[in-house]
Amino acid sequence: MKQYAIIGMGRFGTSVAKTLYEMGYEVLGIDSDEDRVQDAVDFVTHAVTADSTDENVLKALGIRNFDVVVVAIGADIQASILTTLILKEQGVKQIVVKAQNELHGKVLHKIGADKVVYPERDMGVRVAHNLISPNILDYIELSPEYSMVEIVANEKMVGKTLAESDIRRKFGCTVMAIKTGDEINISPMAHDRIKQGDILVVVGKNDNLQELEEQA
Repeated sequence: MKQYAIIGMGRFGTSVAKTLYEMGYEVLGIDSDEDRVQDAVDFVTHAVTADSTDENVLKALGIRNFDVVVVAIGADIQASILTTLILKEQGVKQIVVKAQNELHGKVLHKIGADKVVYPERDMGVRVAHNLISPNILDYIELSPEYSMVEIVANEKMVGKTLAESDIRRKFGCTVMAIKTGDEINISPMAHDRIKQGDILVVVGKNDNLQELEEQA
């Protein structure tokens, strides 16, 4: 089970942390504001008041042991950049950072951020699902129980027909469409074959989709 650390418990960080926690993952929430940390205790595994620009503090928290660290610091661009640098130096496996603008994003990429997200384009829920599997391109909640995902066909699916991939029986989800380049096959048939690079549009219950995502 992957472990996640979220640095910065503002609206964006809270959304990512809460979604991951509700999906059953271990989440450490970090913020320099004690009130924000107190607000987060109900939807993270652990919540800590700490200065993420202090490398000794992050080392003491064992930050390098987390599979993914999300830097969701708000308006303080300097703290965002410095935190990202420290995480990189400490050997964090995957660093995802929220950027304020394109220039900020370019700097983050240059200093080693693995993924840069922009809150105006990437809602916290969608980012959380993408963290679970990089093959998940999009995630849309249709209702509290059902959602739709766009997923890149993995090596287990490529070359098989829909019937052979058996997504419906294995995961209880329905493939609504298959995108091949600029073409889209609406309501594909059981004998339609999945090709390399195909994108499957899948609908199902959230719990079932989570199982599919984890194997994507």
